Amino acid sequence: MRMRWRAGLVVAAATALAAGGVAPAGANGGGSSTTWSADLASGEAAGVTDDGDGVRLDPATAFTAPVEQGGATEAAAPADAVPTGLLTLAPQELDRPTSRVDSVVDGDLPPGTTASVDVRGRTTSGRWTEWIPATASGADSGSVTLPRPTSEVQGRLVLTGTPEGTAPTVRGVTLTAAPASSAEGGPDLTENGPFSAGVFATREGLVGGTTSNGHVITERDHFVALPSRRALSPRDTSDYSVRVCAPNGRCAFAPVWDVGPWNTRDDYWNPPGQRQEWADLPQGVPQAQAAFRDGYNGGNDQFGRKLVNPAGIDLADGVFWDALGLKDNSQVQVDYLWTGSVRLSKVESDSEDGTAQVRAAPSDDAEVVGVAADTADVPVQCATGTGADAWLRIGDGQFLSAAVLPDAADVPACDDDGNAAGATRAEPAVGAGAGAAGAGSAAAGAGSGAAGAGGDAEAPAPAGPSTPAAQDAASAEVGGSAAVRAGASTVNGDPLAGATAAPAVPAPAATPPSATSAPSATSAGPAAPAPGPAAPASAASAAASPSTSTAVPAPGPEAAHPAANTGD
Repeated sequence: MRMRWRAGLVVAAATALAAGGVAPAGANGGGSSTTWSADLASGEAAGVTDDGDGVRLDPATAFTAPVEQGGATEAAAPADAVPTGLLTLAPQELDRPTSRVDSVVDGDLPPGTTASVDVRGRTTSGRWTEWIPATASGADSGSVTLPRPTSEVQGRLVLTGTPEGTAPTVRGVTLTAAPASSAEGGPDLTENGPFSAGVFATREGLVGGTTSNGHVITERDHFVALPSRRALSPRDTSDYSVRVCAPNGRCAFAPVWDVGPWNTRDDYWNPPGQRQEWADLPQGVPQAQAAFRDGYNGGNDQFGRKLVNPAGIDLADGVFWDALGLKDNSQVQVDYLWTGSVRLSKVESDSEDGTAQVRAAPSDDAEVVGVAADTADVPVQCATGTGADAWLRIGDGQFLSAAVLPDAADVPACDDDGNAAGATRAEPAVGAGAGAAGAGSAAAGAGSGAAGAGGDAEAPAPAGPSTPAAQDAASAEVGGSAAVRAGASTVNGDPLAGATAAPAVPAPAATPPSATSAPSATSAGPAAPAPGPAAPASAASAAASPSTSTAVPAPGPEAAHPAANTGD
C-alpha cells in the first residue's frame, strides 16, 4: 500500500514509505548526488528482526513510543503509543559534503504500521549530530536537512506496529545525499561548551528490562535516559553522553541508552527553533517539569498522563546510587556533552564494575568525586604527569587516569592552575530554565558550570520517593521505554508480590563527600524487579512475567505517590 501524507502533519514528519521500488528524490542530479542502498542485514537491531525476506518489527522486543506524525497512515493515531523498533544502518562516507539526505523505503505496510528513517551527520570534530527525523518531500519520499555540511552520514530505520501485534516488513532502504552548495559555507570552528540545565532526576531501576537501544539492564548499571530518541546512542556506544552532578558535589559521566522519562519527543536541551515539540517552552525546561509545576498542557505528558513529578532525566541504578550517592530522586545539573565542541574522549575501563573513578586531583590518593562509566565520553581539557602517572583533567576538580582514556591524543599540558596552557576554557551554556528548575546553586555539582539563571542559591528540591519500592513506582510511571515495557516492583504505588528489598550500597573507595550526603546502607537499589502489567515485554522480562499488554500504563492518582509529588 502507498502511504498518504496528511496535511498539517509534515513539520514533525518521518520519512514516507512506499510498498514498491521508487526512485529516490534527488537521484537525477547529473551524477553530483550520491545514492546507495543500505545493507539491512548488517544493521544493529533493537526491536527489529531479519526474517529472510527483509527486516520486520519484533513486537516482543520492541519498545513503546508514539507514532511519529509524518510516518502515520490514515489508520494510525499519532498520539497512540505503539511498539517501535530501530535498525541503525552503517555509516556512509561521501566524496562531497552534503547537508541534505533523501530516503525511500521499500516494503509492506499493513494498516496502522509505519516505517521512517532518521539521519545524522559526523561533524569536523569527529562526533555526530543528533538524529533528525525526515520531513516529507513528496508522496513517497522524505528528506533530512542537516545542521551543517558533512562528509559522513548515517541512517536509522524506525519501524512501528500496532498494539495488536501487526508489524511492517522492509526489504530495502535507499538514501541519496545531495551536494552542499558553496553558499552554505564551511564548518563552524568556534569552540563552545556543552549546554547545561538543572532538571529533576528519577531512578530507572528495571533490572532485566531492555532499553530503547537494545541494552539489557544489569544490576548497578551505568547509563541515563532522556525523553527524545534524537540523542539515543546506538547500543554500547557513547555517541551521546552526559555529565550529571548531584547537590552533594559528586558527578557521573554516562551514555544515553534509553528514551524517557514521561515523554519521547522532548529534546528540551535544544533551542525552541530546533525543538521537536513544545517549542513555546524555554531551552532547558523539560515538558514534564512545565506540566508538573506550572500546569502546562493541562498538567499532562504527551500521552495525556497526569504528571506525578517533573523528571527530565532517568538514571540507572549504578549512576543513581554508586556514582552520585543519591538516596532519593533529586534535582541535578546535567551537561549534554555532545552539544558543545570541546574535545571528547571515550572511557575504556577494565575494572570489575566497568567504571573509572573521578578524582579531585591528579593522584590515586585524591578524593573520589564521581564515576565515569565504561564507554562514556568525557571532555578532556588538559594533561598533567607522564607515563603511569599521567592524568587528564575533565572538569573543575575532576581528573581521570590517562590509562582509561587511550584515544586521547595531542592533549595540551595543564598549567599551574590546572587549565590547558595558553587556552581559554569553554564554559557550559546554562539553560534559561535552570533556575526555575530549582538548580540555581553552585552546589548542583562540581564541574557543571554555572548552575542556574541568575546564580542565586536555592534550596534543593524536596526529595522524591524514599524507599526502593516507592522509587520503582516512580520509575514505572516515568521511566524510559524499559519502564513501559518491563514493569517494576510496584504498580500505581502498590507493591507487587515478590518485590524485594535493596542490597546495601558498597562503601566508597575513598573519603565520602560528606557525612550528610553519603548513601545509607538501607537505601540502595533493588534486586531485579518483579515485572508487572506493562507494554510489550522484552525477551528478558517476558520470561519472568507471562502477563503483559501493549498499553502504556496510566499513572495512578497523585495520592498514591505522595513522595513523588514533592518534586517542586
